[in-house]
Amino acid sequence: MANKEATVAELTEKFQSSTAVLLTEYRGLTVAQLKSLRVSISEDATYAVVKNTLTKIAANNAGITSFDEELVGPSAIAFVHGDPVAVAKTLRSFTKANPLLVVKGGYFDGNPLTAAEVGKLADLESREVLLAKLAGAFKASLFGAAYLFQAPLSKAVRTIDALREKQESAN
Repeated sequence: MANKEATVAELTEKFQSSTAVLLTEYRGLTVAQLKSLRVSISEDATYAVVKNTLTKIAANNAGITSFDEELVGPSAIAFVHGDPVAVAKTLRSFTKANPLLVVKGGYFDGNPLTAAEVGKLADLESREVLLAKLAGAFKASLFGAAYLFQAPLSKAVRTIDALREKQESAN
């Protein structure tokens, strides 16, 4: 009993400290396949095979009720502590290679996710790419502003130069 309470407490802490949680069913996968999945997402998440009843209690303790219906069969959870998009992409690519892994849903940013929404999360570009695009947009707007500020000066210089040439030709 004490062991179960400790497990629930540990799972509750993982639910609360994770930036996202992705629920999967691993029925039919080998231990080696699960190990390779763990290794592939270890940079951004921890992947744990869980007991459904204890997980349901821990999720409810953490304020997550969206998993209550989905915690059936052999379940495993990816507790994301890094980039959720990278983990979703890795799960999707692993699922393509190993169709026995089923992504059931998730929880991200205070909202439950369906399996389709986890797929949409995987379709997003990585954080680094989005930041690079944002930096490019800022750079372009700064160049535009610099051009806008320089344009009146260069126009004034050209006008003065044209007036000077006109006066020189008139003399």
